[in-house]
Amino acid sequence: MLLTKKTSGAAAGASESRFVQSLRRGMAQALPTMDRRSFLRRSGLGVGAGLAATQLSLLQRAEAAEGKAGVAIGNTKIEVRRTVCTHCSVGCAVDAVVENGVWVRQEPVFDSPINLGAHCAKGASVREHGHGEHRLRYPMKLVNGKYQRISWDTAYQEITAKLMQLRKESGPDSVYWIGSSKHNNEQSYLLRKFVSFWGSNNCDHQARICHSTTVAGVANTWGYGAMTNSYNDMQNSKVALYIGSNAAEAHPVSMLHMLHAKETGCKMIVVDPRFTRTAAKADHYVRIRSGTDIPFLFGLLYHVFKNGWEDKAYINARVYGMDEVKADILAKWTPDKVEDACGVDEATMFKVAKLMHENRPGTLVWCMGQTQHSIGNAMVRASCIVQLALGNVGRSGGGANIFRGHDNVQGATDVGPNPDSLPGYYGLAEGSWKHFAHIWGVDYEWIKARYASPALMTKPGITVSRWIDGVLENPDLIDQETNLRAVFYWGHAPNSQTRGLEMKRAMDKLDLLVVVDPYPSATAAMAAMPGKAEDLNPNRAVYLLPAATQFETNGSCTASNRSLQWREKVIEPLWESRTDHMIMYQLAEKLGFGKELCKNYKMQKVKDMDEPVVEDILREINATCWTIGYTGQSPERLKAHMRNMQMFDVKTLRAKGGKDAETGYDLTGDYFGLPWPCWGTPSLKHPGTANLYDTSLNVMDGGGNFRANFGVERNGVNLLAEDGSHSKGADLTTGYPEFDHVLLKKLGWWDDLTAEEKAAAEGKNWKTDPSGGIIRVVMKIHGCYPFGNAKARAVVWNFPDAIPQHREPIYGTRPDLVEKYPAQADIKTFWRLPTLYTTLQKKNVADKLYEKFPLILTSGRLVEYEGGGEETRSNPWLAELQQEMFVELNPKAAADRGIRNGDRCWVVTPTGARLNVQALVTERVGADTAFMPFHFSGRWQGQDLLANYPEGAAPIVRGEAVNTGTTYGYDSVTMMQETKTTICNIERA
Repeated sequence: MLLTKKTSGAAAGASESRFVQSLRRGMAQALPTMDRRSFLRRSGLGVGAGLAATQLSLLQRAEAAEGKAGVAIGNTKIEVRRTVCTHCSVGCAVDAVVENGVWVRQEPVFDSPINLGAHCAKGASVREHGHGEHRLRYPMKLVNGKYQRISWDTAYQEITAKLMQLRKESGPDSVYWIGSSKHNNEQSYLLRKFVSFWGSNNCDHQARICHSTTVAGVANTWGYGAMTNSYNDMQNSKVALYIGSNAAEAHPVSMLHMLHAKETGCKMIVVDPRFTRTAAKADHYVRIRSGTDIPFLFGLLYHVFKNGWEDKAYINARVYGMDEVKADILAKWTPDKVEDACGVDEATMFKVAKLMHENRPGTLVWCMGQTQHSIGNAMVRASCIVQLALGNVGRSGGGANIFRGHDNVQGATDVGPNPDSLPGYYGLAEGSWKHFAHIWGVDYEWIKARYASPALMTKPGITVSRWIDGVLENPDLIDQETNLRAVFYWGHAPNSQTRGLEMKRAMDKLDLLVVVDPYPSATAAMAAMPGKAEDLNPNRAVYLLPAATQFETNGSCTASNRSLQWREKVIEPLWESRTDHMIMYQLAEKLGFGKELCKNYKMQKVKDMDEPVVEDILREINATCWTIGYTGQSPERLKAHMRNMQMFDVKTLRAKGGKDAETGYDLTGDYFGLPWPCWGTPSLKHPGTANLYDTSLNVMDGGGNFRANFGVERNGVNLLAEDGSHSKGADLTTGYPEFDHVLLKKLGWWDDLTAEEKAAAEGKNWKTDPSGGIIRVVMKIHGCYPFGNAKARAVVWNFPDAIPQHREPIYGTRPDLVEKYPAQADIKTFWRLPTLYTTLQKKNVADKLYEKFPLILTSGRLVEYEGGGEETRSNPWLAELQQEMFVELNPKAAADRGIRNGDRCWVVTPTGARLNVQALVTERVGADTAFMPFHFSGRWQGQDLLANYPEGAAPIVRGEAVNTGTTYGYDSVTMMQETKTTICNIERA
């Protein structure tokens, strides 16, 4: 076995102390009558935890009786705070027990319709994330290779002075701002606003390295770039195809819903290069060669089309371009070509296609196994085309269930620091800027003057996946005034990005590097680690700022299914940590735009300092983001949902009835968390949209249709939906374009607006009408969708490949297939940088890298850790479960190299990296593939970096980062990094 059990005496003592305290308090209180549910809960948790759970039930009832102030027992004040796990995107609710300001226990929320009282290992130990001993406690500065404690005032003074110097010398685009998918919605939104007022679009966050290809591919197919249904709705599926998703480890609690579906006959198919824990639960497992999702998916459609199994009526009414796709597939993806490319034989392909055909509705699940490729956008669209061909989109039990990664990566993508868009996917056009300037209450010309030029104001910035090239690239080849000279790592892990060796060089060349994080992340260790003398900037300054966790503030977060949940503050910020939105405000004050940043928000005192009120930031989001329906989820509605989880149905997520006792708000008809789009103002009381594009429901009941976002005609073909393909009860029973003031007048609906709404809506469309009047009239009175009613696009003419095409990875082991399926041409300027494709691919083939590195290297998740892993590997309860970074290799590959299970070995890659890890010999992977998890850092090519962390802030478990050795490769639309298909060799150490 890889694991060696470690027991810390201190940890054991602390655990025993808590148990004794729990027992003492339990004896002092009368135990409640034990019903079946309580018995199951206690017996499942064990003696000590069972007592804690019983106590929590008592406390919850006491709190309900006594009010939100909590209950006092002697000198102890006990409160229960409802929050949401800060790890993956499932959105599991947690009840935290706080005694005299100290978080002492936690319990999963049994009434939550999302997690149903369950937690995975990470969720069960989130208390340690808040009270963790390995957190960054104070501001620090790197001095002579060691981190020294400094004051906040000193840190702010030196950082802002450096920023202003760089702005003067090189302009605002010389600074790069990396946000976080751990920020709540309000902080994500505020950071994008902050960077806009700084005067740059050089900002980004985790989505660029996890699901940007999903957002682009899905949005350009049917309108919105998000999961169409929900984990819960999968209980209504008759078949589920998982491709590139190891949900059992990456999103463990989501599997509850799939297992319930299997109990009622749902067939589960898992397609993956690796036999995962998810595959172990499948009815059918299909192994494919990594990077060949398109051959598999189109091989499946070959049999669908060949046998006439496609939903012809659905396609005719609601899909554009399927005939063209069908012809392409039948010509190119015959069974022999499919087997050659992805390794799946004809009989297996036919069986999968038949299962999908005979078991409708069916859902298709994908995750980063499909997105993190240089053709990730095309793979995503191939998945969309499968579901359109089978008529599975816009149906309960169907859809594209795209599992996002971090707890708020969906929300951060929706309203956060994207380099190509303002919040709500408004883009960067002048009209979008004027819309936000109006709501922000600042002059548009003032914002424009903050930018280096009007052209750069409307030009997408550099992506987080390529910031290293923003530093290292020849300045003559960068489409901005200068190279990057400073980087803010604001809640982001560098080891989750590719090309680690070059990243170290880029860090060393910077003038300023700032890390804002509750845990110092691998950035701190990489920055302090000695590099090459020729790379090191002698004037470089490195600072670490301790951010509070999401348990030390309140705010909303958006789960993968688009439901928003409100987190209550569990504890006050510990040590000298400050909330992210407080830090943003304080930095803005020092930089001269604090008043403009927060003019619409009240301030509250936290640690005797001003902090923007989070609820006011959400209200500003509600007033701006009409495009995606982030407007109906007021703080009051979200809080009422969190207090009344028991009212929501587990399958439909809908409240059948009930009022919130605190406010009297009637929840009847609401979908849990008001999943976006939740249209109009909160007073419209739209229930949210559980399943996108469902025409069987009225739009005021959560129904919808495909978005008219691509024009009304293409090459003489109508792009609008056919007659009869409309949402239930709509006044317009055919396709129609998106609504603006002109269309409202033509239809005679203009007088349905109030006088005030008319004044606000004149000259506007539904996305920029600040009153929400156009949306109200179109939806509530006429039953139509404000964004129109069009066909989904099977052919996306604005992408490099209008019909998805398989292209071999830039680094691969099949030179014979490179000739048949080459990479696309290089791009001279792409997201401000030159990007290589076929030139590099041809060079790799010419250099015969496939002989030197004959194994495909792929990466993925473990159930014990999350993301870059710094916080979870600092958690003693999780660290005990998985203590070694490892590489999985097949017994044949191991035997060929003289490697036995448990041996130390070197994983070597074309970058020159050498990673020292433990060997796990297993048939989970094929003989041509090796797998490594991506959650590790703290070791660097055999060297332990313990001495390079701030004292006391190193994670318990440290290991090599797989991305130290991963190679160059980026998606041709979004700059998504290539992590799932590169090459390596393995040597016995």
